[in-house]
Amino acid sequence: MLKLYFAPHTCALATHIALIDAGAAYELQRIDFATTQQRSAEYLAINPKGRVPALITDRGVLTETPAMLAFVAQSFPQKALASLHDAFAFAELQAFNSYLCSSVHIAHAHRMRGYRWASEDSSFADMQRMVPKSVGDGFALIETHMLRGPWVMGETYTIADPYLFTLAQWLEADGVDTGRIPHVIAHRARMAELPNVRRAIAEEIG
Repeated sequence: MLKLYFAPHTCALATHIALIDAGAAYELQRIDFATTQQRSAEYLAINPKGRVPALITDRGVLTETPAMLAFVAQSFPQKALASLHDAFAFAELQAFNSYLCSSVHIAHAHRMRGYRWASEDSSFADMQRMVPKSVGDGFALIETHMLRGPWVMGETYTIADPYLFTLAQWLEADGVDTGRIPHVIAHRARMAELPNVRRAIAEEIG
């Protein structure tokens, strides 16, 4: 059975939704950020990065959301959560998820985790002031050039959809003008109505 280490309101939600979409047998293990459990010796033995999510498989531990989402899609090919037989289409999907991971999520993290990049209070404040623009610009690019239809890749739901949904939940807190990105907001609303999404959120906050 797969085991997902998560914390509520983090990008772990994307993999959680994908596991439900895939019909996978899984269990959840909550990591308590309030007590810095992510830095405990026990958790660092599982994920030395000290972050969530981490996914325990029968072959070892996976970290990084794009990798975990690809693993889920490839492990349950019958669910058609990615274009596994089209190398270019799968690479496009990976490119989208990699952009969320390497650019959009990093911009978001500057709002509350500036200590990863600087040590001066003035630097933290400057990074926080930039978040509405940096995150907003990332989502504007998604809005105008990357979001293809009702779902990220067009007419077919894929592992990119729960990932975009997860990060889009943070837009208002990041100070982004959501009026600039109506298609992203429509996608977020569409995702929020899905039973599997509702189930994942309930399991995390319950």
